[in-house]
Amino acid sequence: MNFFKKNKELLFVKFPFMFPIIYGVFLYAFPGYELYLIFFTILILAEPHFGATWPFFLNRINKPYINENKILLVYIPILVALFSLIGFILINKIFLLIFFAANVYHVTRQSYGICKLYCINNSEIKFQEVTIYLVNFVFFLIAFFRFYSPMINESNIVLVNALVSLTVLVIFLIYIIKFKFSENFLTFVTGCMIFSPVCFVSNPVHAIIMGVTMHYSQYLVLTFEVFSKREQEIYENNSPTFLGIKNYKYVITIILYGAIMAVLSLYGKFDESFLKSLIIIPIIGQMLHFYLDSQLWKFSEPHNRKTVLKYIKTS
Repeated sequence: MNFFKKNKELLFVKFPFMFPIIYGVFLYAFPGYELYLIFFTILILAEPHFGATWPFFLNRINKPYINENKILLVYIPILVALFSLIGFILINKIFLLIFFAANVYHVTRQSYGICKLYCINNSEIKFQEVTIYLVNFVFFLIAFFRFYSPMINESNIVLVNALVSLTVLVIFLIYIIKFKFSENFLTFVTGCMIFSPVCFVSNPVHAIIMGVTMHYSQYLVLTFEVFSKREQEIYENNSPTFLGIKNYKYVITIILYGAIMAVLSLYGKFDESFLKSLIIIPIIGQMLHFYLDSQLWKFSEPHNRKTVLKYIKTS
């Protein structure tokens, strides 16, 4: 336990590689339990991470900011929800591609943002930015040509994987030569490898979830840090509890949200059309998460520097 406490930032934010490793081991050791693996990953990590947006956003510290920016923070989210609903019904295949592209972009933005939190060398930051975006774009193309418009198949996937693996290894070697091996390098590796499962999994669901478990971990830890430090400041280190749980608003929200949305996500497996269509509810929640986070983590905005960045910098 002391080891995890001491290395929390490294294990859960900078380099949370244990999550895709655990996922991959379980997937290939127990292939018959694939559906259970997907469900429990969504229940424990994925949907709670989406749910964490709400106590993070609908926080008393943000109330004046939301009132001053209703177009960005109220009306546009309503339009995002409506677009998602209409797109899912009328142009399902195109909408799901847009959804996946938004997912990749959002995760990539966070990966680069986390690198930037810990790195102070401008040339290293620039290298991280360009490379993380480029590598994740390549993985997006591979996913597109494997699962959406299948041009990558069993006969050429080995060649594709060999080229990608060689390219990534060369990039990592260049990074170490230029900037040395450090925790910054490990955070960079995390950002580059999040979507790498698109190269070897056969089910596109695993391509979205497996590596992105690292993203979920990062987000949950960082939002919890910010939420708890806001509460400490508001209540002068005497935060209220519920049933002995500190920061209970955050904890209860993500547990309830995660449970409800995980169950609704399962309905996508049903044959009955009405139940199957209920998956749009968690998808709308995810699209709102992508949009709201683009506003709440924008540190060019003074409000976010005062209400988010300062709490991370003092972690």
